[in-house]
Amino acid sequence: MLTPFTSTRLSAKVGSIEISLEQGRMANQANGAVLVQGGGTIVLVTAVTQKLEVDRGFFPLTVNYQEMSYAAGRIPGGYFRREIGRPSERETLVSRLIDRPVRPMFPKGFVDEVQIMATVLSAGRNTNPDVLAITGASAALHLSNIPFGGPLAGARVGYIDGEFVLFPTYKGTKDMSTLNLVFAATREAVVMVEGSSEFLSEDLFAEALEWGHKQLGPIFDMQDELREKVGKPKITVIPPVANPDIEALVGEKATEGLAAAMQVQEKMARKDAKKIAKTAALEAVAEKFPEDPKAKKQAEECLSALEKKLMRARIKTHGLRIDGRDLTSVRTLSIDVGLLPMTHGSALFRRGETSALAIATLGSSRDEQRVETLTGEIAKRFMLHYNFPPYCVGEVRMLRGPSRRDIGHGALAEKALFPVLPSPDDFPFTMRVVSEVMESNGSSSMATVCGASLALMDAGVPIKEPVAGIAMGLVKDGDDFYVLTDILGDEDALGDMDFKVAGSARGVTAIQMDIKIKGIPSEVLRRALAQARDGRLHILGHMAEILDKPRAELSELAPQMAILYINPEKIRSVIGPGGKNIKAITAETGADIDIEDSGKISVFAPTLESLEKTKEMVLYYDQTPQPGKNYVGIVKKILEVGALVEILPGCEGMLHVSQLDVERIENVTDVLQLGQEVTVKVIELEANGRIRLSRKAWLMEQAGQTIDLNDFARPAGPPRDRGDRDRGPRDRDRGGPRRDRKY
Repeated sequence: MLTPFTSTRLSAKVGSIEISLEQGRMANQANGAVLVQGGGTIVLVTAVTQKLEVDRGFFPLTVNYQEMSYAAGRIPGGYFRREIGRPSERETLVSRLIDRPVRPMFPKGFVDEVQIMATVLSAGRNTNPDVLAITGASAALHLSNIPFGGPLAGARVGYIDGEFVLFPTYKGTKDMSTLNLVFAATREAVVMVEGSSEFLSEDLFAEALEWGHKQLGPIFDMQDELREKVGKPKITVIPPVANPDIEALVGEKATEGLAAAMQVQEKMARKDAKKIAKTAALEAVAEKFPEDPKAKKQAEECLSALEKKLMRARIKTHGLRIDGRDLTSVRTLSIDVGLLPMTHGSALFRRGETSALAIATLGSSRDEQRVETLTGEIAKRFMLHYNFPPYCVGEVRMLRGPSRRDIGHGALAEKALFPVLPSPDDFPFTMRVVSEVMESNGSSSMATVCGASLALMDAGVPIKEPVAGIAMGLVKDGDDFYVLTDILGDEDALGDMDFKVAGSARGVTAIQMDIKIKGIPSEVLRRALAQARDGRLHILGHMAEILDKPRAELSELAPQMAILYINPEKIRSVIGPGGKNIKAITAETGADIDIEDSGKISVFAPTLESLEKTKEMVLYYDQTPQPGKNYVGIVKKILEVGALVEILPGCEGMLHVSQLDVERIENVTDVLQLGQEVTVKVIELEANGRIRLSRKAWLMEQAGQTIDLNDFARPAGPPRDRGDRDRGPRDRDRGGPRRDRKY
């Protein structure tokens, strides 16, 4: 007997698509589970929590986003033919898109483990699952028993033909929109932004966020209605009760020392000074409250709160920051380019105590990264990789490959530079930039943008214009908002916003924002964008003093490149049987050769000498026979009336028996054998494509006689009778009629 199935499903039209949320159909043993659907795209999002035996001292939240190949009707590549191993870069970036707005929404004091999993079950051709997964995560948490301050909603805004578009299609985002803006918001305010554009203005970004936020009402309404119908009672979280005596003791012992430490400008010296002040306070607490197991943890929380209070008080009262700057100043800049002699391009960009060493490398199209996605395989000709080694912050830790943060920062910088790259037709190289963070004291991702731009120019990559980036911070005190330009690491940790903006003098190319408060007014957002523009232009001015445009020539160490065009019919000859010819060329020259069906051949060689040799070898197969020119050919076939001789690769001509020698020859084999080399002269290219050859003419020329090709041309007139020996060969082997053949 079948068990009746019930589920709760709500839907609403949002922008140009209908979005639905369904609970009860799948994953019912999770604390919360929702199927979110838009068009043909369906994402299952689950939220599960469990208590921990030991308090880890932080909130253990894990977010996993998975794109399954079956969702798009594909079988994954690789030996195992299954989705295994570490997540792809795309999955990591979407996991971060979910994590960043969700994490601040859990109440203080909730330390149970939480895992959010978003699995793409069906991939439609129009709707991107990433923003649906953000909404699905909020809905799953909202209806579960997990304490969560939602609901949230995720959306994408495009800008097509002067109009904002909500949830643009894949094609609209890639081919038509000059804006790709992903954001997450509560009913009250936008809380997360990630996007890129083609030099759009700061005002347009602000308008896009305001417009997009207004469209999300139906998504919030659906989540609240779903909670009313099937939501579970929330776990009660008892906020930690502070011992006022501990708080007072910490204030007494640490205030003076922390206040002095927070004015030390050098990061490591400030860190040491803060450690001394905190250690003294912790020792005093341990001595006075030896029996309280939670005393140390509360004292550490009090110290963090005191540190934040002191930083904010100095900004509010004196308009001064930790390192003594005012709110709008950029730290001191230092720039070096071309400092690594054996690389294609390099730049060391330093801003205060943050510095990034960017190294640019050029390769052929064979070096492109091939990436499997739900929409098919894509090729990336530009890659930017960000590395954050432990020494850059004076730490020791194991190296385990790029972290989610490393991948996210690299992707942001990559988006910032993508709009200024030359087109593949103008510059067919593959480009890779690696940013090694040498020192970090805030905004290393934006230092990466600046360094990468300079490294590409140093390598001679003809980028359209330089790009720079800057990170903005925020301090909220009551109804007052203080926007900080070029934030330090401490200002990021103790402040209320991390807002990264990158672009050129023309406009913004990439943006990323995370805030720790419920929201910021639109006028504050606009002020932050305007302040970011001023800072960006300041940095671009200093960059121009060192390198104002790409170098005129590529690095001599970079691959040498040439574009050749051959007759498409000769491509087969260049490649050869089983790739024999092309393999021989690449083996001898070390070059990479890309051949297109149109006859376009791109050659990438390690040296100029190798490039010239490769061009010569490739063009050898594209030669056209020239009347009057001598060729050394190979006898390919012996016929009764002559021989077929290959004078160029794939190009055969007819050497008639009458043209074998100055003397009369009765049998072809008296002079020629199969496979023999023979020197001949091209005496005629017939209209039907046949090539007539003469050894006789060459011999006469060698004897010092003057040759006139007209003496060897066929006479004009009616067709010859079947007995004319100069008519050409008859295919006697096949016993059939005369066949037209291209020689």
